[in-house]
Amino acid sequence: MSRAVTDGLRKALADTFVLYFKTHSFHWNVEGPQFRALHELFEEQYTELWKAADEIAERIRALGDYAPGNLDGLTGPASLDETGQTPDAGAMTGMLASDNKAIVETLRPVLHTAQDEDDDVTMDLMIKRMAAHEKAAWMLRSMGKGA
Repeated sequence: MSRAVTDGLRKALADTFVLYFKTHSFHWNVEGPQFRALHELFEEQYTELWKAADEIAERIRALGDYAPGNLDGLTGPASLDETGQTPDAGAMTGMLASDNKAIVETLRPVLHTAQDEDDDVTMDLMIKRMAAHEKAAWMLRSMGKGA
């Protein structure tokens, strides 16, 4: 087990969880003419993020370390910020698109560290997560043009 890989995975998990919660809260609180479309898109995305958080935590365990056992431990390493507000639909899509783009930059160093350590499983997980976030950001940017 590499401490650098598991520390990177902890940061990825933290950002994933913050993004999960932000996406879920926007799902609950979105309003306006695109309510239904955004409500459904946010649900698709937070469901995918919840599964991703589980995969990342399980990878930490598979590498022989422990996943966080409390919310402070879970969200402490996050680089993404919680919103603490209920923005309008256009701001929601913009924030989530930006966060999805930012999380790719959280994942990239984990990918490189895993490459250096010949950790193919973590590399595969990071590549899949980066692709998922790039797609989510694209969808949000596209929806945001009409919000």
